[in-house]
Amino acid sequence: MKTRKLHNRIAVLRQERGVSRKELAEIIGVNFQTVGYLERGEYNPSLDLAFRISEYFGLPIETIFSTKPLRPLSQELYGSRDEEGG
Repeated sequence: MKTRKLHNRIAVLRQERGVSRKELAEIIGVNFQTVGYLERGEYNPSLDLAFRISEYFGLPIETIFSTKPLRPLSQELYGSRDEEGG
């Protein structure tokens, strides 16, 4: 069975918090290169790793990872102007 690519917001969330790949890697217990692979979608995390990332950012897993391309968080939270009729 072919593995589906996961899309994620790790890079955006990491940059918002001013955390380097190396710092995040140390916090979640992986090699810093793994964070790069995750951000580029070259590696899908285990369920355990996805939970560790979710817990660090304080967000639900489905806010960070998706099987479909993710919209910007501002659209997820507030909707787009098109949806508001303006």
